[in-house]
Amino acid sequence: MNIKGFGELRRHFHDLTSLGGRLRIALTALAIFALTTIYFLVSDQIPTWTIDSQIVVMTIGFLFFSLFFVKRSEYLEKYGELAYRNAFMRFALPGLAVLFAAIAHIAYMNGPKWPPGRLTTLMAVLGIYWVIVGIILWIRAVLTFGVDYLTMLYVYFPENGRIANTSIYDILRHPIYAAALRIGLGLALLNTSIYALVFMPFLPLGLYGFVHLVEEKELLGRFPEYGEYRKRVPAFWARPDKLISFHTFLITGK
Repeated sequence: MNIKGFGELRRHFHDLTSLGGRLRIALTALAIFALTTIYFLVSDQIPTWTIDSQIVVMTIGFLFFSLFFVKRSEYLEKYGELAYRNAFMRFALPGLAVLFAAIAHIAYMNGPKWPPGRLTTLMAVLGIYWVIVGIILWIRAVLTFGVDYLTMLYVYFPENGRIANTSIYDILRHPIYAAALRIGLGLALLNTSIYALVFMPFLPLGLYGFVHLVEEKELLGRFPEYGEYRKRVPAFWARPDKLISFHTFLITGK
């Protein structure tokens, strides 16, 4: 596969060296996504469960994902070279599949709709903009960083990490999470369900909580200078003076 970073990832994740291994990983993620989606379809039949289910499921996704970071030292000591592979399959993959299903659920959450009018037109325009920007930002991040970075390989093998020289790190600390956030918020606005709109604040709160309490805690432990960087660069939303640079990155990747 001619994808940036795939060779380095495959070197530490031997399942990826065979078609059967890649299929097993893909089918596992798809099965977890499908089961989570089925749960949402069932729970949505009880209107009072919709928001509660969304919050609970997203919390479960974040908890699973966080264990990928929390268990790092334990897994390195226990499994050595297989630490990353085992942690990713047991924690990161299920957590991400659940989170993706929860974000997709925002698009079809039930509940009463916001009354049609000028405001819903504005919501639709902003929703389309956020979804498009989120998708482009995600694609740019994949092409810029490579799948080895996006699958967090260097959390377990920091000595093999390469320097990512890109302008987006002067604009946002977490472009992938920023992409997911924009897609989720955009889907809520396009849905116009009151329940989806009420849920909107919980998505950035969940991401901020995960980033500050889990991922950046690990980064601060490895890179003490990260604290100053965190003060200077926002996590998900570009500052007004960086908006031109942000959109330039979306268009050019530079």
